[in-house]
This record gives sequence, structure tokens and C-alpha cells, in this order.
Amino acid sequence: MRILICDDDHNIIEELKEYLNEYFAQTDSIMPEIAAFSDGNSLLADSGANDLVFLDIEMPGLNGISVGNALKRKYPHVFIFITTYHEQYLDDAMDVPVFRYLLKPLDKKRLFRNLDAVMHAYCDLVFPVAIDTGTSVVTLSAADIIFIETQAKATLVHTVSGTYSTKASLVSWMNTLSSNSFFQTHKGYLVNMRHIKSFEKNLISFHSCEEQAYLSRRKCKEFKKRYFFYISHTT
Repeated sequence: MRILICDDDHNIIEELKEYLNEYFAQTDSIMPEIAAFSDGNSLLADSGANDLVFLDIEMPGLNGISVGNALKRKYPHVFIFITTYHEQYLDDAMDVPVFRYLLKPLDKKRLFRNLDAVMHAYCDLVFPVAIDTGTSVVTLSAADIIFIETQAKATLVHTVSGTYSTKASLVSWMNTLSSNSFFQTHKGYLVNMRHIKSFEKNLISFHSCEEQAYLSRRKCKEFKKRYFFYISHTT
């Protein structure tokens, strides 16, 4: 994991570094690499991994809103925390698909609660899964699975890199994949809510493929509830 801090206030950068060191020490976790930037252009020019970003709104050059949108276009899976002293900027910041909004001065307890949430989401994202096709085994991140469907005697796993056929049952996939991100929309379908583009009465469409998944009438109400909860807590 790599954490980026972008703020033109050196004191905020140092405070965040101190809090992050304390958080990962308390949770007995490996301390991630931290990179700090004083302006948005420098951050966007960085060629390293972008897993979690703390982004100030008011900065020289590009503001945090422009930088956040650029990051999301380039790194769709990046988790962004918007930080600001001014509540009036939060309305504008709502245009950025961020994980959380944090007001300065930072409240350590609230920050730690939100770090718990983002680490949980990050682990779901990078969780490795193995797909046994019978002739080969393909390993990828759970986040790369778009949806899974049962078909005749096989199970099709639709991913960003292609579709794989496996004999593993849908139930076994449900036991393997996180219920935070995946939902059974129909007796024969398990979808990753991260990839959903739209849904209607009985069909779900995805950003990453042209195929669609079925949504049963019986599952519709619970699906909507879970999907909107997912969107409000992980984007």
C-alpha cells in the first residue's frame, strides 16, 4: 500500500504522518510508504502507486477538486480523503467521487475510524482469488471480477481481463468473496457492486463489459438498499 498526502501546509503533512504512524502501530500493521506533495501538479506527475490519497482543496495551481477528478480517471480504484478548513467547499467537493470528507483541524479519533473503514475496503479490493478453469489457474484481485453466473454445468467468471469457465459453484464463490462488495442478485448471479453502471427492473449493466446480469424481483429491494449503502461508504 502507498499513501499520498497533498497539502500546501507543511504542518498538516507532518500531523498526518504522525497520525498514520500511530494508527498502523496500534493496529500492528506494516507501515505503508508515504509520499507528500505541496501542490496538485506534483502529485499528478508522480509515477508511483496511488492507493490512498489525502487531498487538500485549496492549493496553488490545480485545486483539490480538479486533482481528485484527474486521479479517479487515471486510477479508478484509488481511495480519496478530501481535507479542508472550510465547510462551504464541501458542496463543490461532492463532485469528486471520494471515500470521505475530513474537516481541519483533523480529529484523530474520527480519522482513525475512517482509516478502519478504508483499510477494510482496500483489503476487499486487493484480496487475491484463484480461478481454476480445469486446464489452468488464473489468479487476480477480487476487484477485477465483474460478475459471476451459473450456466449449464459450468460457472462463468466475468472479469476485466476476460471470461473464465470453472466448475466451482456459485455458493463456493459467495463463501470466498466479500459480502461487502458482492451481492447475489438472482439464484444464478453474483455481482460486484464496484462495476455496476446502471440497473433497471430486472437487468444490471456494467462499466467494464457488455454482458448483463439478472436482478430478480425478490432480490430487488434488498439489492437497492445494499447498493446505495455501498456507494455511500466506499466511493
